[in-house]
Amino acid sequence: MPAATPPLPTGTLKVLADQSGISAATLSRVLNHPDQVRPALRAKAEAVLAKAGYVPHGAARSLTLRRTLTMGVVVPTVDSALFARIVEGLQHKLNAQRYQLLLASSAYEPAREASEVRALIERGIDGVMLIGTRRGPGVIEMLQARRIPFVTTCHHDAGSAWPTLGWDNVAAAERMADYLLDIGHRRFGVLAGITRDNDRAADRVLGFRRALARRGVELPDAAVIERPYTVAEARGAMAMLLRRAQPPTAVMCGNDILAYGALQECLWRELRVPEQISITGFDDIEMAAHCKPGITTLHVPAFEIGQQAGARLLAAAAAERPLEPDHLCCELELVVRGTTAPPAERRERTAPRRRTPR
Repeated sequence: MPAATPPLPTGTLKVLADQSGISAATLSRVLNHPDQVRPALRAKAEAVLAKAGYVPHGAARSLTLRRTLTMGVVVPTVDSALFARIVEGLQHKLNAQRYQLLLASSAYEPAREASEVRALIERGIDGVMLIGTRRGPGVIEMLQARRIPFVTTCHHDAGSAWPTLGWDNVAAAERMADYLLDIGHRRFGVLAGITRDNDRAADRVLGFRRALARRGVELPDAAVIERPYTVAEARGAMAMLLRRAQPPTAVMCGNDILAYGALQECLWRELRVPEQISITGFDDIEMAAHCKPGITTLHVPAFEIGQQAGARLLAAAAAERPLEPDHLCCELELVVRGTTAPPAERRERTAPRRRTPR
Protein backbone atom coordinates (compact mmCIF):
# COMPACT_ATOMS: atom_id res chain seq x y z
CA MET A 1 0.00 0.00 0.00
CA PRO A 2 1.47 3.39 -0.95
CA ALA A 3 2.30 5.75 1.89
CA ALA A 4 -0.33 8.36 2.63
CA THR A 5 0.58 11.87 1.55
CA PRO A 6 1.36 13.88 4.71
CA PRO A 7 -0.94 16.88 5.27
CA LEU A 8 0.37 20.34 4.63
CA PRO A 9 1.57 21.95 7.84
CA THR A 10 -0.51 24.70 9.33
CA GLY A 11 1.34 28.00 8.93
CA THR A 12 1.37 31.34 7.22
CA LEU A 13 0.01 31.88 3.75
CA LYS A 14 3.59 32.17 2.47
CA VAL A 15 4.37 28.66 3.68
CA LEU A 16 1.24 27.30 2.02
CA ALA A 17 2.04 29.23 -1.13
CA ASP A 18 5.57 27.78 -1.32
CA GLN A 19 4.31 24.24 -0.86
CA SER A 20 1.24 24.41 -3.11
CA GLY A 21 2.47 26.56 -5.97
CA ILE A 22 -0.47 28.95 -5.50
CA SER A 23 0.59 32.48 -4.74
CA ALA A 24 0.00 33.94 -1.28
CA ALA A 25 -1.93 36.77 -2.92
CA THR A 26 -4.34 34.28 -4.51
CA LEU A 27 -4.77 32.38 -1.25
CA SER A 28 -5.51 35.66 0.54
CA ARG A 29 -8.00 36.64 -2.14
CA VAL A 30 -9.79 33.30 -1.78
CA LEU A 31 -10.12 33.91 1.96
CA ASN A 32 -11.33 37.49 1.69
CA HIS A 33 -12.78 38.00 -1.80
CA PRO A 34 -13.56 34.54 -3.23
CA ASP A 35 -15.79 35.99 -5.96
CA GLN A 36 -12.69 37.62 -7.51
CA VAL A 37 -10.94 34.28 -8.14
CA ARG A 38 -11.61 31.98 -11.11
CA PRO A 39 -13.76 29.00 -10.00
CA ALA A 40 -11.17 26.32 -10.87
CA LEU A 41 -8.34 28.14 -9.12
CA ARG A 42 -10.58 28.98 -6.17
CA ALA A 43 -11.50 25.31 -5.73
CA LYS A 44 -7.82 24.31 -5.80
CA ALA A 45 -6.89 27.00 -3.28
CA GLU A 46 -9.77 26.10 -0.97
CA ALA A 47 -8.61 22.47 -0.99
CA VAL A 48 -5.09 23.57 -0.01
CA LEU A 49 -6.38 25.76 2.81
CA ALA A 50 -8.76 23.07 4.08
CA LYS A 51 -6.05 20.40 4.02
CA ALA A 52 -3.72 22.63 6.01
CA GLY A 53 -6.45 23.51 8.48
CA TYR A 54 -5.54 27.15 7.92
CA VAL A 55 -7.52 29.64 10.03
CA PRO A 56 -6.79 33.32 9.39
CA HIS A 57 -6.17 35.55 12.39
CA GLY A 58 -9.37 37.57 12.73
CA ALA A 59 -7.86 40.68 14.33
CA ALA A 60 -5.02 40.86 11.81
CA ARG A 61 -7.38 40.37 8.91
CA SER A 62 -9.67 43.10 10.26
CA LEU A 63 -6.74 45.54 10.34
CA THR A 64 -5.82 44.65 6.77
CA LEU A 65 -9.35 44.88 5.39
CA ARG A 66 -10.52 47.63 7.76
CA ARG A 67 -13.58 45.41 8.30
CA THR A 68 -14.43 42.64 10.76
CA LEU A 69 -16.45 40.56 8.28
CA THR A 70 -19.32 40.42 10.77
CA MET A 71 -22.84 41.78 10.48
CA GLY A 72 -25.45 42.13 13.20
CA VAL A 73 -29.19 41.67 13.39
CA VAL A 74 -31.61 42.50 16.19
CA VAL A 75 -35.03 40.81 16.03
CA PRO A 76 -37.93 41.30 18.47
CA THR A 77 -37.91 37.60 19.37
CA VAL A 78 -36.16 34.42 18.30
CA ASP A 79 -39.42 32.54 18.89
CA SER A 80 -40.85 33.50 15.50
CA ALA A 81 -40.90 31.46 12.31
CA LEU A 82 -41.14 34.67 10.26
CA PHE A 83 -38.08 36.34 11.79
CA ALA A 84 -36.19 33.04 11.64
CA ARG A 85 -36.84 32.83 7.91
CA ILE A 86 -35.72 36.44 7.35
CA VAL A 87 -32.53 35.80 9.33
CA GLU A 88 -31.95 32.62 7.32
CA GLY A 89 -32.12 34.61 4.08
CA LEU A 90 -29.77 37.25 5.50
CA GLN A 91 -27.25 34.67 6.69
CA HIS A 92 -27.39 32.80 3.37
CA LYS A 93 -26.39 35.98 1.55
CA LEU A 94 -23.67 36.91 4.04
CA ASN A 95 -22.10 33.46 4.18
CA ALA A 96 -21.50 33.54 0.44
CA GLN A 97 -19.11 36.42 1.11
CA ARG A 98 -17.52 34.80 4.18
CA TYR A 99 -19.34 37.10 6.60
CA GLN A 100 -20.45 35.93 10.04
CA LEU A 101 -23.75 36.99 11.61
CA LEU A 102 -24.25 38.08 15.22
CA LEU A 103 -27.85 37.70 16.41
CA ALA A 104 -29.59 39.50 19.28
CA SER A 105 -33.23 39.89 20.36
CA SER A 106 -35.01 42.84 21.95
CA ALA A 107 -38.16 41.20 23.41
CA TYR A 108 -40.13 44.05 21.78
CA GLU A 109 -38.45 46.49 24.21
CA PRO A 110 -36.94 49.63 22.59
CA ALA A 111 -34.44 50.21 25.40
CA ARG A 112 -33.20 46.64 25.14
CA GLU A 113 -32.83 47.01 21.37
CA ALA A 114 -30.67 50.09 21.95
CA SER A 115 -28.50 48.13 24.37
CA GLU A 116 -28.10 45.24 21.92
CA VAL A 117 -27.18 47.57 19.05
CA ARG A 118 -24.58 49.26 21.26
CA ALA A 119 -23.10 45.86 22.11
CA LEU A 120 -22.93 44.93 18.43
CA ILE A 121 -21.18 48.20 17.61
CA GLU A 122 -18.63 47.45 20.32
CA ARG A 123 -18.02 44.11 18.60
CA GLY A 124 -17.05 46.03 15.47
CA ILE A 125 -19.91 45.02 13.14
CA ASP A 126 -19.73 46.20 9.52
CA GLY A 127 -23.52 46.64 9.28
CA VAL A 128 -26.80 45.73 10.97
CA MET A 129 -30.37 44.76 10.10
CA LEU A 130 -33.22 45.94 12.33
CA ILE A 131 -36.96 45.19 12.37
CA GLY A 132 -39.73 47.76 12.07
CA THR A 133 -39.86 51.49 12.81
CA ARG A 134 -40.11 51.87 16.59
CA ARG A 135 -36.56 52.34 17.79
CA GLY A 136 -34.84 52.47 21.13
CA PRO A 137 -33.39 55.78 22.29
CA GLY A 138 -30.54 57.04 20.13
CA VAL A 139 -30.19 53.91 17.97
CA ILE A 140 -30.28 55.66 14.60
CA GLU A 141 -28.00 58.48 15.76
CA MET A 142 -25.55 55.94 17.21
CA LEU A 143 -25.28 54.09 13.89
CA GLN A 144 -25.13 57.22 11.76
CA ALA A 145 -22.44 58.83 13.93
CA ARG A 146 -20.20 55.80 13.33
CA ARG A 147 -21.16 55.52 9.64
CA ILE A 148 -22.32 51.93 10.13
CA PRO A 149 -24.66 50.79 7.33
CA PHE A 150 -28.08 49.57 8.44
CA VAL A 151 -31.43 48.57 6.96
CA THR A 152 -34.87 48.18 8.54
CA THR A 153 -37.25 45.44 7.43
CA CYS A 154 -40.87 44.23 7.77
CA HIS A 155 -42.27 47.67 6.93
CA HIS A 156 -42.20 50.20 4.10
CA ASP A 157 -41.36 53.88 4.40
CA ALA A 158 -40.57 55.64 1.14
CA GLY A 159 -39.61 58.79 3.04
CA SER A 160 -36.99 57.12 5.23
CA ALA A 161 -33.38 58.37 5.10
CA TRP A 162 -32.08 54.77 5.12
CA PRO A 163 -33.08 51.59 3.22
CA THR A 164 -36.37 49.92 4.14
CA LEU A 165 -37.23 46.43 2.93
CA GLY A 166 -40.70 45.05 3.52
CA TRP A 167 -44.34 45.75 2.89
CA ASP A 168 -47.14 48.17 3.78
CA ASN A 169 -48.80 46.59 6.82
CA VAL A 170 -51.78 48.96 6.71
CA ALA A 171 -52.51 48.23 3.04
CA ALA A 172 -52.04 44.47 3.51
CA ALA A 173 -54.50 44.39 6.43
CA GLU A 174 -56.97 46.43 4.40
CA ARG A 175 -56.74 43.85 1.63
CA MET A 176 -57.57 41.03 4.02
CA ALA A 177 -60.54 42.93 5.47
CA ASP A 178 -61.82 43.75 1.99
CA TYR A 179 -61.66 40.08 1.03
CA LEU A 180 -63.83 39.11 4.02
CA LEU A 181 -66.25 41.96 3.32
CA ASP A 182 -66.49 40.90 -0.33
CA ILE A 183 -67.58 37.38 0.62
CA GLY A 184 -70.29 38.75 2.89
CA HIS A 185 -68.99 39.13 6.45
CA ARG A 186 -70.23 42.07 8.56
CA ARG A 187 -69.49 41.04 12.18
CA PHE A 188 -65.79 40.99 12.95
CA GLY A 189 -63.34 40.34 15.71
CA VAL A 190 -59.61 41.11 15.70
CA LEU A 191 -56.85 39.23 17.54
CA ALA A 192 -53.80 41.49 17.44
CA GLY A 193 -50.31 41.36 18.84
CA ILE A 194 -49.43 43.85 21.56
CA THR A 195 -49.41 47.13 19.63
CA ARG A 196 -47.26 49.06 22.12
CA ASP A 197 -43.73 49.28 20.66
CA ASN A 198 -44.77 47.08 17.71
CA ASP A 199 -45.49 49.13 14.61
CA ARG A 200 -46.42 46.05 12.54
CA ALA A 201 -49.16 45.01 14.98
CA ALA A 202 -50.46 48.58 15.28
CA ASP A 203 -50.52 49.12 11.51
CA ARG A 204 -52.44 45.90 10.92
CA VAL A 205 -55.15 46.91 13.40
CA LEU A 206 -55.28 50.31 11.70
CA GLY A 207 -55.66 48.66 8.31
CA PHE A 208 -58.47 46.37 9.50
CA ARG A 209 -60.32 49.32 11.04
CA ARG A 210 -59.83 51.56 8.02
CA ALA A 211 -61.18 49.01 5.53
CA LEU A 212 -64.26 48.28 7.64
CA ALA A 213 -65.01 51.98 8.27
CA ARG A 214 -64.67 52.76 4.57
CA ARG A 215 -67.47 50.31 3.89
CA GLY A 216 -69.67 51.34 6.79
CA VAL A 217 -68.99 48.40 9.10
CA GLU A 218 -68.49 49.06 12.81
CA LEU A 219 -65.68 47.40 14.75
CA PRO A 220 -66.34 47.88 18.49
CA ASP A 221 -63.29 48.41 20.70
CA ALA A 222 -64.27 45.34 22.72
CA ALA A 223 -64.00 43.25 19.54
CA VAL A 224 -60.25 44.04 19.26
CA ILE A 225 -58.12 42.01 21.67
CA GLU A 226 -54.33 42.35 21.98
CA ARG A 227 -52.32 39.37 23.13
CA PRO A 228 -48.72 38.07 22.97
CA TYR A 229 -48.01 35.85 19.97
CA THR A 230 -48.66 32.45 21.55
CA VAL A 231 -51.21 29.72 20.86
CA ALA A 232 -52.43 29.70 24.48
CA GLU A 233 -53.01 33.47 24.52
CA ALA A 234 -54.82 33.28 21.20
CA ARG A 235 -57.13 30.54 22.47
CA GLY A 236 -58.06 32.63 25.50
CA ALA A 237 -58.73 35.70 23.36
CA MET A 238 -60.84 33.71 20.91
CA ALA A 239 -62.91 32.38 23.79
CA MET A 240 -63.64 35.97 24.82
CA LEU A 241 -64.81 36.86 21.31
CA LEU A 242 -67.05 33.81 21.15
CA ARG A 243 -68.71 34.83 24.42
CA ARG A 244 -69.86 38.16 22.99
CA ALA A 245 -73.64 38.69 22.72
CA GLN A 246 -73.21 38.72 18.94
CA PRO A 247 -70.11 36.67 18.19
CA PRO A 248 -68.17 37.58 15.04
CA THR A 249 -68.62 35.60 11.87
CA ALA A 250 -64.99 36.34 10.96
CA VAL A 251 -61.88 36.91 13.08
CA MET A 252 -58.82 38.64 11.60
CA CYS A 253 -55.57 37.74 13.35
CA GLY A 254 -52.35 39.71 13.44
CA ASN A 255 -50.23 36.69 12.50
CA ASP A 256 -50.52 32.97 11.81
CA ILE A 257 -49.70 31.90 15.38
CA LEU A 258 -52.69 33.86 16.68
CA ALA A 259 -54.81 32.43 13.84
CA TYR A 260 -53.73 28.89 14.70
CA GLY A 261 -54.61 29.41 18.37
CA ALA A 262 -58.00 30.86 17.39
CA LEU A 263 -58.61 27.88 15.12
CA GLN A 264 -57.72 25.41 17.87
CA GLU A 265 -60.13 27.07 20.30
CA CYS A 266 -62.94 26.74 17.76
CA LEU A 267 -62.11 23.10 17.08
CA TRP A 268 -62.02 22.30 20.81
CA ARG A 269 -65.46 23.88 21.10
CA GLU A 270 -66.62 21.80 18.12
CA LEU A 271 -67.36 24.88 16.05
CA ARG A 272 -67.14 24.21 12.34
CA VAL A 273 -64.53 26.33 10.56
CA PRO A 274 -65.31 27.96 8.14
CA GLU A 275 -69.01 27.00 8.14
CA GLN A 276 -69.73 28.75 11.44
CA ILE A 277 -66.81 31.16 11.68
CA SER A 278 -63.95 32.30 9.42
CA ILE A 279 -60.39 32.95 10.59
CA THR A 280 -57.49 34.69 8.84
CA GLY A 281 -53.79 35.02 9.60
CA PHE A 282 -50.80 37.01 8.38
CA ASP A 283 -47.24 35.95 7.28
CA ASP A 284 -47.91 32.49 5.73
CA ILE A 285 -45.48 30.55 7.89
CA GLU A 286 -45.15 26.86 7.02
CA MET A 287 -47.65 25.73 9.67
CA ALA A 288 -50.44 27.78 8.03
CA ALA A 289 -50.49 25.49 5.01
CA HIS A 290 -50.29 22.21 6.92
CA CYS A 291 -52.88 22.49 9.68
CA LYS A 292 -56.45 21.36 9.01
CA PRO A 293 -58.14 23.37 7.71
CA GLY A 294 -55.32 25.42 6.20
CA ILE A 295 -55.25 29.07 7.26
CA THR A 296 -56.19 31.86 4.87
CA THR A 297 -53.35 34.36 5.19
CA LEU A 298 -51.06 36.89 3.48
CA HIS A 299 -47.77 35.54 2.15
CA VAL A 300 -44.62 37.38 3.26
CA PRO A 301 -41.51 36.55 1.13
CA ALA A 302 -39.38 36.41 4.28
CA PHE A 303 -36.30 34.59 2.95
CA GLU A 304 -36.05 36.92 -0.04
CA ILE A 305 -36.33 40.01 2.18
CA GLY A 306 -33.44 38.70 4.29
CA GLN A 307 -31.37 38.14 1.16
CA GLN A 308 -32.12 41.65 -0.11
CA ALA A 309 -31.07 43.09 3.25
CA GLY A 310 -27.82 41.13 3.11
CA ALA A 311 -27.07 42.30 -0.42
CA ARG A 312 -27.44 45.95 0.58
CA LEU A 313 -25.31 45.59 3.70
CA LEU A 314 -22.56 43.83 1.75
CA ALA A 315 -22.59 46.52 -0.94
CA ALA A 316 -22.28 49.26 1.66
CA ALA A 317 -19.46 47.46 3.50
CA ALA A 318 -17.53 47.00 0.26
CA ALA A 319 -17.96 50.66 -0.66
CA GLU A 320 -17.12 51.76 2.90
CA ARG A 321 -19.97 54.24 3.02
CA PRO A 322 -23.53 54.37 4.42
CA LEU A 323 -26.35 52.99 2.33
CA GLU A 324 -28.43 55.17 0.05
CA PRO A 325 -32.14 55.31 0.96
CA ASP A 326 -33.31 52.46 -1.27
CA HIS A 327 -36.85 51.25 -0.55
CA LEU A 328 -38.26 47.85 -1.51
CA CYS A 329 -42.01 47.35 -1.05
CA CYS A 330 -43.44 43.86 -1.63
CA GLU A 331 -47.13 43.42 -2.36
CA LEU A 332 -48.24 40.50 -0.23
CA GLU A 333 -50.13 37.66 -1.91
CA LEU A 334 -53.51 36.73 -0.44
CA VAL A 335 -53.52 32.95 0.04
CA VAL A 336 -57.08 31.64 0.45
CA ARG A 337 -57.31 28.30 2.23
CA GLY A 338 -59.88 26.39 4.24
CA THR A 339 -60.52 28.71 7.20
CA THR A 340 -62.63 31.23 5.27
CA ALA A 341 -66.00 31.09 3.53
CA PRO A 342 -69.08 33.32 3.22
CA PRO A 343 -71.06 33.59 6.50
CA ALA A 344 -73.88 31.12 7.06
CA GLU A 345 -76.64 33.71 6.57
CA ARG A 346 -75.27 34.69 3.18
CA ARG A 347 -74.98 31.07 2.07
CA GLU A 348 -78.59 30.48 3.09
CA ARG A 349 -79.79 33.54 1.13
CA THR A 350 -77.93 32.53 -2.01
CA ALA A 351 -78.69 28.80 -1.85
CA PRO A 352 -80.99 27.69 -4.70
CA ARG A 353 -84.56 27.07 -3.58
CA ARG A 354 -85.97 23.60 -3.93
CA ARG A 355 -89.06 23.37 -6.08
CA THR A 356 -92.06 21.75 -4.45
CA PRO A 357 -93.22 18.90 -6.67
CA ARG A 358 -96.74 19.31 -8.00
